[in-house]
Amino acid sequence: MDDVTAVLDREFPARTVAETAPARRGNTKETTLVRFADGGGVVVQFSADAEAFRTELAVARAVGARTAVPTPRVLADGVLNGRPYAVVELVDGVDLHERFSRVSSATRRRLSRGFGRSLAALHGSFAFEGYGAVRVEDEGEDGDGSDDGDEEAARDPSDAAVTLRSDGAGSWASWFDAHVRDGISALPAAFDDVRGELLAALDDAHLPRNPTPRLYPWDLRPGNAVFDGEEVVAVLDWGGPLAAAAGLGAAKVEHLVADWYVADGDPLRAAFREGYRSVRPYPEVPPVYRLAAVVRSAVDSHGVVTRPRYPELEGEAAVGFHRERMREWLSVASAADD
Repeated sequence: MDDVTAVLDREFPARTVAETAPARRGNTKETTLVRFADGGGVVVQFSADAEAFRTELAVARAVGARTAVPTPRVLADGVLNGRPYAVVELVDGVDLHERFSRVSSATRRRLSRGFGRSLAALHGSFAFEGYGAVRVEDEGEDGDGSDDGDEEAARDPSDAAVTLRSDGAGSWASWFDAHVRDGISALPAAFDDVRGELLAALDDAHLPRNPTPRLYPWDLRPGNAVFDGEEVVAVLDWGGPLAAAAGLGAAKVEHLVADWYVADGDPLRAAFREGYRSVRPYPEVPPVYRLAAVVRSAVDSHGVVTRPRYPELEGEAAVGFHRERMREWLSVASAADD
């Protein structure tokens, strides 16, 4: 018996499986789509990183409980043969990554407004005490997960002992500087011609002083969304969450929505901001935040250059896309400093 079958026997002993199919989801998870003979289905995931997976599941549950962002329900989780697993609701639809550049311009704008609303909802529902990695707080730890007393901790109501926290110490300027320098260091040699300019722009940056740390979803984008032909019906992959200034999160999600798929991103950028402002005021976004968003999106966790557009750009074309965006925001940052 393979591990997926063992999980299904454990969690759904009375149901008959009609079919299973592997699906690629991220670099650290093994994902299988399951359909039951009596209708409906689930997604079974195994992770190679138990602590990161635990945090991801806690964020997914909290997002589902505290916001209207469409998030598949986590139905069960556990450990099998030493590997952590989760069983998640299967939401019918298609991968928006493959459709976003092909739908009508009106549909793209509507979807972009939706991403803006989703990010604003996350920013309004989650605040933290420090900047940096978000983790699950175990029962008995101190702290309430909030920095200003006007918002509750990011708590999953199904388990009162589970709270999300970020214990990052230090100022916003110091965390942001390290965050961007790590991204610049990860760029491969193909970016050597722009590396010095990136570092100089970071040195010259003027930042807000210690803004409230908000949830910074690392990968909120069309490529992690399920589309039913009209709207986004599920946002997937809550891994790698951070706590950061709301403006940095806005810069990154806006980049992944407005710039990643189409050449003229201005209409999508306007729609994204419109959606955000329908929920809460748009945050301050200095040019260096936008530069940071491009830098931290240019390579994946293995240092491999990411592939924008669909069909995806590869090789020099992908490098050229990222370099062009970097130079665009370097120019804007330079003009702002003059």
